[in-house]
Amino acid sequence: MDVETLRYLIALQCLYPNNVHRVRMLLEKFPNPQDAWEHAQGERFVEAMAHAERELDFITQHKISTYYYQDDNYPYRLKQCPDAPVLLFGKGNLNLNSGKFVSIVGTRTASENGKELTRRLVLDLAKRVPDITIVSGLAYGIDVAAHRAALEAGVSTIIIPAHGLDRIYPTIHRQVAVAALEKGGILTEYPSETVPDKVNFVARNRIVAGLADAVVIAESKLKGGSLITAYDANGYDRNLYAFPGRPQDINSQGCNTLIRTQRAMLITNADDLINDMQWQSVAQPIQMEMEDLTAELDSVEKQLVKLVRSAEDGIHIDQLSEKMALPYAQIAASMMVLEMTGFVKVLPGNMYRALK
Repeated sequence: MDVETLRYLIALQCLYPNNVHRVRMLLEKFPNPQDAWEHAQGERFVEAMAHAERELDFITQHKISTYYYQDDNYPYRLKQCPDAPVLLFGKGNLNLNSGKFVSIVGTRTASENGKELTRRLVLDLAKRVPDITIVSGLAYGIDVAAHRAALEAGVSTIIIPAHGLDRIYPTIHRQVAVAALEKGGILTEYPSETVPDKVNFVARNRIVAGLADAVVIAESKLKGGSLITAYDANGYDRNLYAFPGRPQDINSQGCNTLIRTQRAMLITNADDLINDMQWQSVAQPIQMEMEDLTAELDSVEKQLVKLVRSAEDGIHIDQLSEKMALPYAQIAASMMVLEMTGFVKVLPGNMYRALK
């Protein structure tokens, strides 16, 4: 892309921040960005063009890559979305059009169980689908856990921030962002000098969803950015998955609702996702180890897991009730939780077997 074309594209985005529809309408009517700029209307023409000039210097100085939605290097998955950004800015070793992309998002106040589920999902995906790229937003909780797991596994990870490439937010995750530049990188629609305003976080979620083949919600409350990403994924016809959680857990209410309303498919491990996506695997199916995940269970559920694991051929719910000296109804409720969270499998005749 020549410098003049890039200058006017940046100026248009600066003139209409978070109004991609208006920019795209102009470019559809006037395909030449300079013509589109001359026919644009607004009160910030001088400011927008001055910002564009500074951005050109920033791009040159910091070796920023640009991706115009009419060009071949633009991510093809994102190009399918009607509200995809006209122009993207990237830093790092970005490969946006090969391999398989999975976006993993969730609550910022993630539990240890949620972060461990995320880590295991990424590590297992990396073992079986080595050309995987993990996409997320670098936020606290699930997002940064996904990026860290990708770095641990040695696979590509892409950060989608809600600001320009002249800063990292939150700053505490700067080390993760720098490490991601080696294999993956940072991709944003925002020019430098753009601060992480609330509206930007909402807008960037559509990129997280649109860039992926599959979107996973690891933990989510009933409200939050991860649910916005989920709805974007549904709108873009992306495969959406969610980890189930206990009904009383606030951090799982969003995931459980997505599953209950059939907006997302229930998964418990990487095997579920790989099989549903019909991806070729380079290794044998992974058996998820559950020992470290029992920390989130209550005392009754932990004891039930031990009893089921000790019975090689399965155990009847009446036997569990007798051994625990607890009412049948209480045991049945606890076993439902263990089934939803992937610790046990229910067999015909009210028998249960451990998933090891």
